[in-house]
Amino acid sequence: MPPSTGKLPVLASIEPVVARSRWVFFHPERIDPAVDEWGYMLPDGISGWDHPCHYFDATEKTAQWIFVLDVLNHCFWPDVGEPTWTVSYGGEQYSGYWGLAASLKRAVEEKVPITDAAFLAELSAKDLKSIFRGEGEIPLFEERLLNLREAGRGLLSQWDGHIVHLVEASERSAARALYHVVSSFSSFRDEAWHPGGKALFWKRAQIFVADMNLAFSGRKWGTFQDIDVLTAFADYKLPQVLRHFGIISYRPQLALRIDRQEELGSACEEEIEIRAHTIMAVEALRRAFAHRGKTATSVMVDSWLWQLGQLEPFRRKPYHRCRTIFY
Repeated sequence: MPPSTGKLPVLASIEPVVARSRWVFFHPERIDPAVDEWGYMLPDGISGWDHPCHYFDATEKTAQWIFVLDVLNHCFWPDVGEPTWTVSYGGEQYSGYWGLAASLKRAVEEKVPITDAAFLAELSAKDLKSIFRGEGEIPLFEERLLNLREAGRGLLSQWDGHIVHLVEASERSAARALYHVVSSFSSFRDEAWHPGGKALFWKRAQIFVADMNLAFSGRKWGTFQDIDVLTAFADYKLPQVLRHFGIISYRPQLALRIDRQEELGSACEEEIEIRAHTIMAVEALRRAFAHRGKTATSVMVDSWLWQLGQLEPFRRKPYHRCRTIFY
């Protein structure tokens, strides 16, 4: 059964992982210095959906477009020495997440039916290559193709072809929406086993709910009365910043591997611990902001860390590399 409003198992699932970590360490004494020095950059809220690469028409089509976007929203970094995948749209060049959004908005404008579940269910490699056309190659192409097909088939078999029916069945609960997404689509089932237990991250599922809330300004299909239940979106950029602050650190063997830009295995013990500590560190930062009288959700703290990660001082040490469909 879906969880009741306001309950999400992510935090409870990662606490034993943090407690039994062997590769990653948390340094709570570094929380206050980070907030004191850089807390002025904490956003007042999450910025709006308005961007040249984002699609929005205030209809069900937008909801379906966001779902497709978040099926694909993972792992954009190139192999060492390879060019970054880049998409041309509106006279500008975009890479990473914005390259993905640009390619999907361009597809809609070119009348490619990417919001049609039946089209997704039988999507061909040729059509997807055309959607992603640009400089370089998007990583994990085959995985993206399979996940889009699964998304289309899951929508048709369980939600009458449209993601808004999943959202409506959630009855304005972010927690229920997350449960429905991870239960219906395996590509969103971001879970891994660790000696401390089963860790639930649900990163892209949480981003989907957050994107719906943002795009529809908390109204219509973006209405979730328990939106604050969302945790940090554990990826590779946030721990890079947390490591710079000294809030988390790595065992020397792991630090050396990351600094050499060696890939970690997906769902390996080290990677699970990095992600678990990321979520717990964000919760500690959120509490530190609250102690200073600043209301901050975990998503706002996530956004703050991500923005800091775009600044050069926070990029001196590499982020950890892991080829995965989950972030």
